[in-house]
Amino acid sequence: MTRPLHSMESHSVQPIGYIESDFPDKFGVPRQPGLAAAARASLILVPPYDDPLAVRGLEAFSHLWLTFVFHHSPARWTPLVRPPRLGGNAKVGVFASRSTHRPNRLGQSLVKLSRIDIGGVDIGGNDDRARVRLALTGCDLISGTPVLDIKPYLPWAEALPDARAGYAPAPPPQLAVRFSAAAEATLATRADAASLRELIRQVLAQDPRPAYRKGAEERLYGVRLRDVDVRFRSLDDDGMPMMEVVEIVPA
Repeated sequence: MTRPLHSMESHSVQPIGYIESDFPDKFGVPRQPGLAAAARASLILVPPYDDPLAVRGLEAFSHLWLTFVFHHSPARWTPLVRPPRLGGNAKVGVFASRSTHRPNRLGQSLVKLSRIDIGGVDIGGNDDRARVRLALTGCDLISGTPVLDIKPYLPWAEALPDARAGYAPAPPPQLAVRFSAAAEATLATRADAASLRELIRQVLAQDPRPAYRKGAEERLYGVRLRDVDVRFRSLDDDGMPMMEVVEIVPA
C-alpha cells in the first residue's frame, strides 16, 4: 500500500521554553515524574511564546503535561532497550518503554503547577528578565531541558486506575535513607535545609544507581542536587538494603 506523500513529510519544532531545576545532571533524576515531590523547577518561556496571553487561564489547572526533548541523550536509537524495572537485563521494544533513547528523543512529563510569575522576573542576576515563568514541583527534568509544548492535565480523561501497566504495575519500592552526623551538620547550615533534606531522601529512596549495581555495597556514589554534591552508599540493614548519606559538599 502506498503511503500518502503528506504522511511522510518531516516537521520542524522549536522549544517554547527551557527548564531550570534541582537536577543539574542526569544521574539521580527520578525515573518518573511525581516520585520526588520535593523537586522544584521552573519553566521559563522564551520569545515569542512568553506572551502572558499564552498562559491566560492556566492557573486554573493544578497539573500540566510537558512535552520535551531528551537533549542529553544520543540521537541514535535501537529497537530494543533494557528497562531498569526488569533489572537491566531483559529487553523490550523501545515503544513498550519510556527509555530516553527514542527515535525523536521526545519525552512527556506530568508536573504540578505551583505558581505563574508574569512580568520582569529575574532569572539570572545579570539583568536577564523572563516575561513568563511557571513554578513547578514533582519535576523529573534536568536543567536546560528544552520544552516543546504545555497542555493542561484533565484527571477525568487521563486518570485510568484500571488500566494495565505491564511490567511496571506499581511505583518502585522505597528504601530507607539515613543521614550521617556530618551530613546533618551541613544541612543545619543551610536556609533550605528542610526542603533539601526531603529532596535527598526522596531521590535516594528510589535507589538511583544503575540496575546492574543494585544490591548492598559500600561503594561511594555522588549525585548533584541543587548546588551540592550528595555522596552516598548502599548498606545492608539486617538483610535489607538502605541508603546512607555520607556527606554533602558544594558542587
